[in-house]
Amino acid sequence: MVPFSSSQEKSLKKCPLVTGLLGARRRGQFGILCTVEALAMSISIKSLVPNADDLLALEVEEVAAVLLVHLASFGVGSNTGIVSQGRFSPYNFFLTLSQHPEYPRRQDEVNNALMEGWSWLEREGLLVRDANQSSSPWFFLSRRAQLLKSREEVTAYRHSNLLPKAQLHPLVANRANAAFLRGEYDTAIFQAFREVEVAVREAGGFPAESVGTKLMRDAFRPLDPEKPTAAAGPLTDKTLPLAEQKGMADLFAGSIAMFKNPTSHRIVKPEPAEAAEVIALASHLLRMVDRLKSLS
Repeated sequence: MVPFSSSQEKSLKKCPLVTGLLGARRRGQFGILCTVEALAMSISIKSLVPNADDLLALEVEEVAAVLLVHLASFGVGSNTGIVSQGRFSPYNFFLTLSQHPEYPRRQDEVNNALMEGWSWLEREGLLVRDANQSSSPWFFLSRRAQLLKSREEVTAYRHSNLLPKAQLHPLVANRANAAFLRGEYDTAIFQAFREVEVAVREAGGFPAESVGTKLMRDAFRPLDPEKPTAAAGPLTDKTLPLAEQKGMADLFAGSIAMFKNPTSHRIVKPEPAEAAEVIALASHLLRMVDRLKSLS
């Protein structure tokens, strides 16, 4: 075992969680020593949220995000009282926090909040109990949890339920859902409406250079009795009244102008709920194209 240098011990003494454990090293309590070294290499909870009041003000999902980032920072190869071969002991974890608090005056409250976060991670399938352990419970990070590297990525995961993949048109689900899960909402919107554009072009038999709002206007051109020389668009539903035919053309052209074009030309930062609603609109437009294609 490589000993700490004097500079390393001096640095470690600044961390409240390990201050009391350094003496155990000198007493030869190597199990505790392993915990000290692992904690020194991990991202502490206090470094993520320095103030106890701020941590206690977080929603349970936000506390879970902090906890997940902390747990993931131990690494799968760590072997301590808290973690062994990527398996975490909740009893040892909270016992260590109680015995060596990061927030000395509020640690009991913080531990309760972290327990709520732990339960949330379990419920979401991000912390999974190891069924091979028959005695005390040990947990490991799920494959999805291992992909979440920051609080921002965990937050994006929390918002994933805003976009019901099973209800989306397959083209949108296959293209836009992954970007939405990563929190890349502008990219997800662009990909969804690009599928709308491609579907309209292919269904209407237009050349590859036909794009944007002009493509939509040509594809859904109304059958206007006052303009007999202007043929109806290949995707126009001629069974609808003229006003509704115009409305459909406006709907498709307006959606492309409003949602696809901005994400093509500049940085757009929609809120998660807004992005989910816009992507759902693209899904609906694709189902309309499918229906109109079957009528033509």
